[in-house]
Amino acid sequence: MPSLKDIRRRIQSVQQTQQITRAMRMVAAAKLRRAQDAILAARPYAERMRGTLAEVVRGDAEPQHPLLLARSEVQEVEVVTIASDRGLCGAFNGNILKTCDALIQQQEAAGRKLSVAAVGRKVLEYHRARRRDAITRSWAGSAQVGYAQAVEVAHHVCGRFLAGDVDEVWLVHSEFVSTMTQRPRRVQLLPVAPGGEAAAGDEAPYDIEPNAEALLRVLVPKAIEVEIFRGLLENQAGEHAARMAAMESATRNTEELIASLTLQYNRARQAAITKELVEIVSGAEAL
Repeated sequence: MPSLKDIRRRIQSVQQTQQITRAMRMVAAAKLRRAQDAILAARPYAERMRGTLAEVVRGDAEPQHPLLLARSEVQEVEVVTIASDRGLCGAFNGNILKTCDALIQQQEAAGRKLSVAAVGRKVLEYHRARRRDAITRSWAGSAQVGYAQAVEVAHHVCGRFLAGDVDEVWLVHSEFVSTMTQRPRRVQLLPVAPGGEAAAGDEAPYDIEPNAEALLRVLVPKAIEVEIFRGLLENQAGEHAARMAAMESATRNTEELIASLTLQYNRARQAAITKELVEIVSGAEAL
């Protein structure tokens, strides 16, 4: 049976852990507010970008932009996976990596070669342990997502696609649904598959000047950058939400553990007092 000193030391240790989990929950909650505002502002822009691209492509009889053209035979596929740099966020990273693995297995079953572009240290560590030769590029995640990072990732995948090193590029990240819900999302990044709905009132095609080809040269790379940027923002909000929930759960667990240890300490103390009283009474009777 542990001594009173051991129990007291363990209670102090759990109390220190509780202070850490409370602080981390508060920090994650503060960061989540900003990240949630950012992704709620970015989603309409990303959706409208895809809708505009779809309108331009429909208005062009034969779109010739190389990033729009599907390959006749897909042999090489790259998967851009976005996760976090740090843990302590529950099953957040695990769910993303499971979705990435499912996509990889699906592509490999079709006889295609796979490569991985990793955004976030957790993705890099995971794939290094399993597919060391498949990693083409890695980027560290950042506490504050910036558009420049999305541009860098987009330049990498577009360069490999245009050079013929890959025939398809997929993006895997976590989608922020609510504070308690984040779900993995995968979307085909290249070749670009225009989608989205036209805005209300857009009954007629756009008037494009000078021509659709010139607009697509600007619009298609921009659409890829915006899609990656959206993935980074979605992932950032989901990470903070998952960490806040995980730290809140950990704080509740420490409270329960402290209550249990305090009860154990009181029982052990009472037993020690009772034993001393019995020894005193026994000694008095012996006299």
